[in-house]
Amino acid sequence: MQYFCYVKVRASRERRIATIMTFLLFCLLLGSLTGLRSLTAPAVVCWAANLGWLDFAGTKLAFLDRPVTLIVLTVLAAIELIADKLPKTPARTAPPGLIARIVLGCLCGVALATSAGRNLLVPSIVAVVGALIGTFVGYKTRHTLVLRAHAPDFAVALTEDVIAVAGSLLIVSHI
Repeated sequence: MQYFCYVKVRASRERRIATIMTFLLFCLLLGSLTGLRSLTAPAVVCWAANLGWLDFAGTKLAFLDRPVTLIVLTVLAAIELIADKLPKTPARTAPPGLIARIVLGCLCGVALATSAGRNLLVPSIVAVVGALIGTFVGYKTRHTLVLRAHAPDFAVALTEDVIAVAGSLLIVSHI
């Protein structure tokens, strides 16, 4: 009988660890998508809150569930998607863009953790690491595809847009 209790406790512990690791993976991925497009993931988080996928009621992030926040972030995300294709848009690795990606990646990690009722520190750090990875890997990948593979910059940028929007939606719909 004691063996079966041990197995049951161990299986329960392993499920908890798997759940935590999956959650942290979602934070890392959402942060990475913030590295591609800084405002897309936060806008999708607002949409998720408005659709009832994420719950911020009674928290300091309750403002993410307000219509004005949804409208402002959606418009800013759309402007970013357009501005990214312009020739004079600075690199995402330039300090202002990099700082924005770090801050907004952190916000996305905190939002996921708040909605799931989890500790905020580790998910926010994981999301920041994801934002840094997404920023630099996205930058390097885009430049490599354009310069070495001779892919049109516009097509690569549109592909990044689709990845950022679809990936963000996929993640927040599974939390």
